[in-house]
Amino acid sequence: MGNKKQNLFIILGAVFLTNAILAELIGVKIFSLEETLGWQPANLDVFGYTLDFNLTAGVMIWPVVFITTDIINEYFGKAGVRKISLIAVGCITYAFLMIWLVTKLSPAAFWLEVNNADPEGNYFNMNYAFNKIYTQGLGIIVGSIIAFLIGQLLDVIIFQRLRKITGEKMIWLRATGSTLISQLIDSFVVLAIAFYILAPAENRWDFSQVISVGSLNYIYKFIVAIALTPVIYLGHYLIDRYLGKEEADRIKEEASESRF
Repeated sequence: MGNKKQNLFIILGAVFLTNAILAELIGVKIFSLEETLGWQPANLDVFGYTLDFNLTAGVMIWPVVFITTDIINEYFGKAGVRKISLIAVGCITYAFLMIWLVTKLSPAAFWLEVNNADPEGNYFNMNYAFNKIYTQGLGIIVGSIIAFLIGQLLDVIIFQRLRKITGEKMIWLRATGSTLISQLIDSFVVLAIAFYILAPAENRWDFSQVISVGSLNYIYKFIVAIALTPVIYLGHYLIDRYLGKEEADRIKEEASESRF
């Protein structure tokens, strides 16, 4: 049975790490939610700014990270979340460092020549495109990592406090509730650090713009968190079947008593 518990943590950890790193890498693309769905632009007036749902591509898979966090919290407690969160920060930092080093390598001439045009004959610099896609500003990297850690810390604390109140009941409340509160902070921290605190003066946002864009991002995260609540119940059902109800209950009880 011990092996099942260990295997469960490895699987959940792999899902968590894969999606956390991938979300950081694809997050450089900003997409229009309205155009993707074939809708008209929202044109919302938020604190004096007219905004549409232009979101980082990372929001497509960050919900997987949040759900996995809550499941790890349920079965492995605060210590389990702390461990996997610190590993994730190390992996993300390593990924950014290696990407930065790769962009410093001199491109092979034949690689540039073979990839110097798209199918329509539009010419471009492949090396420039590669570097532009895979590198981000220092502020965005630092803001993302700090926001990730704060979000994880808040999520695990709120989750366990709600668990003490609800016991084994109302999984949706502690899982969705902890995500909604932690992401309220996360939505603004990353923008404040990347575009207000560490941004160059010529590119610095007004604080009101940070609040307005953060509000729009949080609206999206709020809707997604609510919509994915059934997935949390499905995860619990599958894990309880894998471990066995008695063993699953014992592990969850141990998790509720774990410390950082």
